[in-house]
Amino acid sequence: MISLRPKVGELVFQLYGRALHPELFEMCASRTVDRGGYSASVSITSAGHLVTWRKDGLTLTEVATSVSQPLPQKRRLISHRIAGERSDRMECRGGASYQTCFQLETVHQEVFWAFQQELLEAGHRRGMLHRFESKGRVALGAISWIDVETRPRSLSIQAYHTFPDDLAIVKTQSVFECP
Repeated sequence: MISLRPKVGELVFQLYGRALHPELFEMCASRTVDRGGYSASVSITSAGHLVTWRKDGLTLTEVATSVSQPLPQKRRLISHRIAGERSDRMECRGGASYQTCFQLETVHQEVFWAFQQELLEAGHRRGMLHRFESKGRVALGAISWIDVETRPRSLSIQAYHTFPDDLAIVKTQSVFECP
């Protein structure tokens, strides 16, 4: 599937204490995980990513998307514009926890294109990779790469989303932990 990416200035990072309907998003790649009593679905979307983690009746959904994406307000636990660097941590019922850090970095052109190349190479070895259509000004479109690491009591997600028009890279790292 070839799709276009929104502008980097339109991005928002949110966490919900509920599932979000997948129909709200244009999915580009998906993977499911069942391990150690928890399950998760991880998707690259046209604007970023969507992660839904479930354990013993608790559901947490992380989404990096466009601010113009119509999403519910109900049970939204965290909402930040993606700019600069930010970290958050949340303790959940039953002893589960969630922590994340994300960063928007603008780099020089040479660094950006070298990083894109590294993501393409990493994507051929492991993780989930999606290449987006070029908007015409540049030969290579945006790239999203997600690496999923599972352990019996935790799920770690590293996601990288590139924005060639702005020479910008969004980096996120999140950990969902069981008690």
